[in-house]
Amino acid sequence: MKITYNLRSIAAKAISQVLDQGQSLSAVLPGLQKNISEKDRALLQELCFGTLRVLPQLEWCLQQLMAKPLTGKQRTLHYLLMVGIYQLLHTRIPAHAVLAETVEGAVALKKPQLKGLINGVLRQFQRQQEDLTQRMGNTDSRYLHPSWLLNRIRKAYPKQWQHIVEANNQRPPMWLRVNRLHHSRNDYLELLQQAGIEAIAHPDYADALRLVTPSPVHVLPGFIDGWVTVQDASAQGSVDLLDPQNGEMILDLCCAPGGKTTHILEAAPKAHVLAVDIDKQRLTRVHENLQRLNLGAEVKQGDGREPQAWAGDRQFDKILLDAPCSATGVIRRHPDIKWLRRDSDIADLAALQREILEAIWPRLKPGGVMVYATCSILPEENSEQITAFLKAHPEARLVETNDLDAPGKQNLPHAEDGDGFYYAKLIKSA
Repeated sequence: MKITYNLRSIAAKAISQVLDQGQSLSAVLPGLQKNISEKDRALLQELCFGTLRVLPQLEWCLQQLMAKPLTGKQRTLHYLLMVGIYQLLHTRIPAHAVLAETVEGAVALKKPQLKGLINGVLRQFQRQQEDLTQRMGNTDSRYLHPSWLLNRIRKAYPKQWQHIVEANNQRPPMWLRVNRLHHSRNDYLELLQQAGIEAIAHPDYADALRLVTPSPVHVLPGFIDGWVTVQDASAQGSVDLLDPQNGEMILDLCCAPGGKTTHILEAAPKAHVLAVDIDKQRLTRVHENLQRLNLGAEVKQGDGREPQAWAGDRQFDKILLDAPCSATGVIRRHPDIKWLRRDSDIADLAALQREILEAIWPRLKPGGVMVYATCSILPEENSEQITAFLKAHPEARLVETNDLDAPGKQNLPHAEDGDGFYYAKLIKSA
């Protein structure tokens, strides 16, 4: 089949949809990948994720190379240049191929008159690459984070901020969750070994394995039969903390895409699980995950602030509240978060979390357990949120998790560990 598309122009369009229209890359990419070959899908993903990961670096280079940025109707060409520079800096694609394909991207974007400009800027970058790279190392662009977020991380973690930023800028490790209904973790480790796949067990989370080298899911033993799920180790920790049991009535709130819902049911297949999320579209993923793993849950669309609408008068033995948050703990998986979030979002998100907590707490039975979890590393959404909640609710008791600086447990992203994640386990006095 003759290729009739230009991958670099598609990447530039995707980046435009993220930066100019505020859409997430995970929402944009599937539609764009439909009409391209399977081989090219991985490269498109690499160009988009990579460009957004190192955006300040590319922006700084273009400021040095151009008198003024391309704006208005030519803005997508600005992103095309970024995609070109990203390839020259961070991929092994031969320079001649980078230039040829990126320059042709201008034609695909219906701006053939700008081919000369694209070619000129990229060739100029090639000539100055060493000097530019050296100078860039002395600017804040080297941290690859917006200044507001960098300031918040520095303030919250004065000793660790550089490690956090460094971890955010890495490609994420690939973690698996072994389905204990099929195999023990040790048995599955042996199956991986037999398949020539090297993996390491997590020291704290019972079902978690890290692949030394990420692999496509179709080569994982029994993936199609539900023996294993791709899920970050830190996300798995929230269900370990919840400790679901057969026969319990369990609420999984803000459940999409269903990783924790299915983990609860693997741990307690005879529990009754109500999985609720506000986003109807994302609930299709919950149904897909339940189907692949052959598990059953009651799935409903609903707003966490209005439990009466979807729970009636029901009360729960256990509640997992995976609260909506800034997602600042999963930046390495979703680098677009750095450019979609705004400083003002944090206070708004903390207010929403507080509303959901207050609305859902009365639904927990006396003696019941609630795990509050976020994939954030910011104290306003985590330890400060729980401190305020405990002050307002003397009937709530925190189960300590050995994090002595603040209530709850804060995981920070680490190259050989899970993502940034926070948990607090609360028990309601009987």
